[in-house]
Amino acid sequence: MSLTFHWFLPTYGDSRYLVGGGHGVATTNTASGSRPATLAYLGQIARSAEQLGFEGALTPTGAWCEDAWLSTAMLTEVTERLKFLIAFRPGLLSPTLAAQMAATFQRHSGKRLLLNVVTGGESAEQRAYGDFLDKDARYARCDEFLHVVRSLWRGERVDFSGTHVHVEGAELTRTPDPVPTVYFGGSSPAAGTVAAKHADVYLTWGEPPQKVAEKVEWIRGLAAEQGRTPRFGIRLHVISRDTSEQAWAEAQRLLDALDPATIARVQEGLSRSESEGQRRMRELHGGSTADLEIYPNLWAGVGLVRGGAGTALVGSHAEVAERIEEYHALGIDEFVLSGHPHLEEAYWFGEGVLPILERKGLWRHPAGAVEAAPAGIPFADGAREPAAAS
Repeated sequence: MSLTFHWFLPTYGDSRYLVGGGHGVATTNTASGSRPATLAYLGQIARSAEQLGFEGALTPTGAWCEDAWLSTAMLTEVTERLKFLIAFRPGLLSPTLAAQMAATFQRHSGKRLLLNVVTGGESAEQRAYGDFLDKDARYARCDEFLHVVRSLWRGERVDFSGTHVHVEGAELTRTPDPVPTVYFGGSSPAAGTVAAKHADVYLTWGEPPQKVAEKVEWIRGLAAEQGRTPRFGIRLHVISRDTSEQAWAEAQRLLDALDPATIARVQEGLSRSESEGQRRMRELHGGSTADLEIYPNLWAGVGLVRGGAGTALVGSHAEVAERIEEYHALGIDEFVLSGHPHLEEAYWFGEGVLPILERKGLWRHPAGAVEAAPAGIPFADGAREPAAAS
């Protein structure tokens, strides 16, 4: 199976430095170089990702960023092939409306919708949106929600009365074609139960390979009990350069720009997170700037100021490709990547790492060889340059 790579749309803004935020932490550029999340700039990133060979682009959800549905709907007009992996929270809209929105997006985008189901973020943020369920109840509601959505996508008329979700006579006049792939993550027991029943792709944040292998086996076992076989993906940042020294120098530049007071403030906020995945991310660095290479080419520095995915692959293009192969050997087939800034880092990875994986037969450009082929060199076959016009 060819590996699949997705990029990321920073709908909270971008920078030449690390941008903090997520999981209840206010978005903060840790140094100068801020780039607002305008449609023009996000369009640059989306078009570049498409050209380089990324399959899709993850768009986050939360009070700290622009709305993912609206932003990506607008960006479909400036892209042709790129899919949009839209993160959304099921408790904030009805399952019938969500199923309808997904069907509409599929038709108008030309079958370019992927869905990343985010069960609930933090309780304080959920309450700001009018959702007062606790974490376990949010997962129970998510299970009911996805049951209704998938039933509607199959063209069924749905009457459902659950603990949290109630619909009567629900149906779609037009079902999505194809049904959007559902991505789902989570490290708690409640998350595993829902993922096993509903995830097409289970996503984990970047941890050392042994920890990732344990998660893959955990979800694989739970899914087998449901008679299902999901695929697996991983969410990572990346700093890839021509040489290892250049990559680690860039990581050090990002680290040097971090204010200790900002690190302390962010970590104090993240310590209150209800997320098991966030707890695991914090354990990788312990709030300290020392010993951040927690596994060869796996750097935990991003998580010092950013909630959510907090690790990056750092190294030469060949080293990054090796780590990707290592994760792939554990069962990971999809990689959701990002970097700072997202425009430039897309090119470093796309022009440096993807060709290595292509030569090894692990990846091929989604658009085929025509779009992926580099431009020819004029007069390379000995043709004479035409004389200048007089």
